[in-house]
Amino acid sequence: QRRRSFADVHGRGARYVARHAAASGAQRLVLLSGIGVRDNSPSAYVRSRGLGEKEAREAFAGTTVVRPSIIFGPGDSFFTTIAGLARYLPVFPVIGGDTRLQPVYVGDVADAVLACLDDDGASAGKTYELGGPVVYSHRQLVEMVLDLCDRKRPMIGMPFWAADLVAAIGSLVPGAPLDRNAVELLRRDNVAGSAPGLAALGVAPTAVESILPTYMDRFRRGGRWKQARLA
Repeated sequence: QRRRSFADVHGRGARYVARHAAASGAQRLVLLSGIGVRDNSPSAYVRSRGLGEKEAREAFAGTTVVRPSIIFGPGDSFFTTIAGLARYLPVFPVIGGDTRLQPVYVGDVADAVLACLDDDGASAGKTYELGGPVVYSHRQLVEMVLDLCDRKRPMIGMPFWAADLVAAIGSLVPGAPLDRNAVELLRRDNVAGSAPGLAALGVAPTAVESILPTYMDRFRRGGRWKQARLA
């Protein structure tokens, strides 16, 4: 939003919480960040995540950083946005169709954070990258949603220059499904790297296919889309 930037929330917000945690005598602090953090990213969102990691670690010694890939689950902002757009678009534009993504279930992320807090400090100061059991292309995930929603839509690849134009307009509208930061995130793969992940924390990753159908049925043709938005 115009009055609160990403840096305000992810950067200075993280510093504020970390300072007060340290002052209060808290023993552990876990910061939820994101895969792909880069200080020189063109995306203000990505840069602010890196700033938050730096600020938290400076203010609270032993901060554990958890970097998930795209988090999914009922009410998420990824699959439900695709499903909502598919209701109205006669043709579905796919940005970065070959970009690799590794969606991770929200319950697994929560379990990972709890594992960090319950390990007697073994994870203090470490960074974990959390991804699901399968890496997909962006196009594959869109196809999955369209199939579950029973929306037969031809998909066309949208080049990044065209996506940038649409995003420039979307950035002027609060809550728009596409803005510059969303486009920038799709330019790069979002998969776990060499850092320890769910397995190191004793969490078995949950497959997208086992969870997604449980909340995509609300978006099926003739389904209760408005109720799904409010749920």
